[in-house]
Formats: sequence, C-alpha cells, structure tokens
Amino acid sequence: MSAATLPLLAGADSAAILAWRAGQPISVARYLLDVAALAAHLPASGPMINLCTDRYTFAVALGAALQRGQASLLPPNARPDTVAQLHQHAARAYGLTDDAALQTPGVPLHRLPLHALPLHHLPLDPLALDPLALDPPALDPPALHPLPLHPPAFTGLHAQPGPAGAAPGWPVVAADALATSLLTSGSTGQPQPHAKSWRQWTVNVGAAAQRLAQQLGRPSLAGLTVVATVPPQHSYGLESSVLLALLGGAAFEAGRPFYPADIVAALASVPRPRALVSTPFHLKALLLSGLDLPPTDLVLSATAPLSPDLARQAEARFGGVLVEIYGCTEAGQVASRRTALGDLWHTFGSLRVQRQPACAATPGGAIAGAGSAGSADEPAVFTVQGGHLAEPTPLSDRLQITDASHFRLLGRANDLVHVAGKRSSIGLLDHHLNRIPGVQDGAFWLPDEVLDSVVRPVAFVVSATLRPAQVIAALRQVLEPVFVPRQVVLVPALPREATGKLTAQALHTLAQALLPAQAGPRRPVG
Repeated sequence: MSAATLPLLAGADSAAILAWRAGQPISVARYLLDVAALAAHLPASGPMINLCTDRYTFAVALGAALQRGQASLLPPNARPDTVAQLHQHAARAYGLTDDAALQTPGVPLHRLPLHALPLHHLPLDPLALDPLALDPPALDPPALHPLPLHPPAFTGLHAQPGPAGAAPGWPVVAADALATSLLTSGSTGQPQPHAKSWRQWTVNVGAAAQRLAQQLGRPSLAGLTVVATVPPQHSYGLESSVLLALLGGAAFEAGRPFYPADIVAALASVPRPRALVSTPFHLKALLLSGLDLPPTDLVLSATAPLSPDLARQAEARFGGVLVEIYGCTEAGQVASRRTALGDLWHTFGSLRVQRQPACAATPGGAIAGAGSAGSADEPAVFTVQGGHLAEPTPLSDRLQITDASHFRLLGRANDLVHVAGKRSSIGLLDHHLNRIPGVQDGAFWLPDEVLDSVVRPVAFVVSATLRPAQVIAALRQVLEPVFVPRQVVLVPALPREATGKLTAQALHTLAQALLPAQAGPRRPVG
C-alpha cells in the first residue's frame, strides 16, 4: 500500500463481523466478495447516485464504486426532481437502488434485488448483467445461507498488501480522489455538494472512533454493533454507521428502524455491546413510548441540540452512555460531549475551532455569526481546521470558545429573531416548547413582518393531552411576554425529514396550509 492509497476497510480480520441483517451476521470476507462482484457489473464510468435503502446494500455499493474509481453522490432524498438535478451536473451519473418501486425518469437506474445478497453468488461474467441496461433483467435471488464463522480468505481484484494480518488482495482506495459528494438542500432547494476524499473520511472517522471507544472504556470499537435510525445518505448517518464500521472497527445493523417498536426490535436483534445512532426527535418518541428498552451501551445523538434532561433520561433508561455529536455536512464530525454531564464540546483529534472577524475571508465564503465570550453583538465567523480539514471551514453556528479544542454552542447563526425590540433565537424558543410535559413535538414559526403591526410567533404543537391555552400558560412561565405565542396550532405531526430535521421550507409550507393569511410568499426558505 502506497501513500497514495488507503485500505477500503481499516480492520485486518476477514472473519470479523461487519454487519447484521435480521439477526444474521455478515463477515468482512463476504462483504469484500460482494463488493468485487458488484464492481464487475457497474457501468464503466460514473459517478454513482447511491439510492440504496438497506444499509448493507448501501455499503456494498459504496465500496464497489470506490473500487471502480467512481465517486458516490448522496442526495438528501430520492425524489425524481432531486435526482434529475444531479444528472444535469453529472451527465454520466447513474442511479443504483434496492427499491423495486423507485423511479428516476431520465436517469439510468440499476436495481439490486435487496435480498439477493450475497452478490458473489451472481455470475461474474460482466456480460451476464448488462451494465448499460436502464433496468437490468430480474434475477432469481439465491438462497441465503447462515454465514460460516470462519469464511475462506478473500482474494479479490487487487494484489496490494493490506494492513498487517489482512488477507491477500485487501482492497485499497485512491486516498485523495473524490470519494463521496454529500448533498444538502440549500435555501433555494437546490442540492449543494460537499465533497470528501477517502483520506478525509479515514482521518475524521478514525478520530471519532477513538473518542467513542474512550467513552465506553474500551481499547477500540471492535465488537460494537450500531443500530441507526438515520439514512446512510445523510452525513451523520454515513459517518456513524457505515463508515464507523468500514473505518472505525464497529459493525452495523442493515435496517433503518423508524418507529419505537422497530427500534427496540432492531436493538434486541444484535448482540452487546451495541449502540443506537439517532436524533433528539427519535429519542424523545422512544422514551415516551413506554416500551422496555434493551440495555444499550452507547447512544449517539445529532442533527439538533439535545436537552440535558432528555440526555439523563436516555442514559437512565438505556443503562449506557449518551454522546452528542456536533458537526455539519461541510466539515463532517467536529466535536462531541457527554450531554448529561455538561455543555462543553470537545473537538475530535487535531481539529481546532477559532473565531475570526466577520470580514475575514474564508474558503466557501464568510458566514456571519455573533461574538463569543460575552460579546453577543460583535460580528464574527467561527471556523474549524486541522485533522481532515486542511483549510479553515466556516461553521453556521455561534460559539463560545473556551480554548481551541473546547467550546459551547450558542445557537444557529441565522436563527436570531427580533420581536418588538426584543431578541431571542428559534432554537431557544423550541427548547422551552418541547420541555413542556405533554408536548410530543413542537416548533415555533415567525410570520412575515406586516407594516404598522407587531409580528408575534406561532407555535405548532403535537400533543394528545394539551389544549392551546395550556401550552400558552406554560410558556408564560419561561418566556418574555413578546415571545409567548398568541396562537398555538395543534397538528397530528410536524413535517420532519428522515433525519428528524424540520426545515424552514417545510414549516413555511405547513403554515401556508393552516394559516394562509399569515404565511405569504415573501417568507424566505432554508
């Protein structure tokens, strides 16, 4: 292995368990065989739009694309319009999915029979599966057999030596070539690409894995199995499930459970030590479900700040450690904290945060924030650099930096709101709303300004027991009067994404449907 390449898997044991599906283990050796088989059938050029829903199939597709020297495009959703936009910017892009019902008009789409894995049972003659077909012919899925605990050593497409003790032919990846491009919806709704190389992923995930092992009091994450409620196309879902296995030594469960009963069943299907990778939205629903929760050694939470109360409840119910991850698609994973014990974030590895004047030029453009260390009004930009980030990368949050490796999170740089001369943040308002007993989910929304009128926030609330007047009375105890909503709208559910995020655009659309007089077309979306 040269400095220009890195292993596809950081581990060295081909008999180690990489994944679990329906309670059955899948070894590293079987994964490598599946990667080699799929790589032989992929189109000659890419990139690949990885639309696989099963986490193991996704991981096989990711590995196969890397072996063909193709980048993987990871969109925020599989809607035809999103996929079509990607195809406009990458004319040779093709989709790969395990969803028999998915359609991507105008974009070549290849289908994998979800339960036909292991793929190495398929004929390896590339002519047997036409790589140029829009939809390859249906294949009879081979029978799945229990995995032997000690499969034969893998000998694959490469003759490169792998890590010490690894089987011959351990696959390697071009370290600095484009490996993935994660896409998020920006304020216009257009996918915004954020590219990462395999070297960046290896360094970033390696540092996170070391931190998590320390939190568990273990030398490594070997033997840990991850159950994730977040899709692998999302940065957090990719880093903390698939890549935590490929590059961090853990294993993952192949599904993506959503409902509390499904999450409990998935956790119970894998051995300890086990971890749950989830979001505050899913964790709250799980804790309120009343279900018996399987002992879980590690709980990860990200995508939105988690309250200390919820963190302590989760640790008590699961009997394990809850660790919050701070990061963003642009920078990847940046820091962690044990939320039940304090609010201070600790950066991973050699990552360092810094505060710069708002006028400072930074790659990708400055992001206006607010000052730290007691200066709430002084404009500032917060960046992170080091580790896998060679250049300063702007963060979209306001920080209070205690030193280069530690900080407190003050809120999003763009969620400050002003009502009648008073200032607060949507995040803080949402925090108080969701702490009210009986509120299952809730969000504040601020209508457009109207001439000669004071705009008052509206609260959308999911609750089976509370009336609007009760919510308002509870908020009066903790909020300044101008931020107490005059209108609380009870809804059956909030339009959250699969990651649990609630976008400004989705909330505005909800307001348009329920409050058309207040939600005009001028409201910015993001």
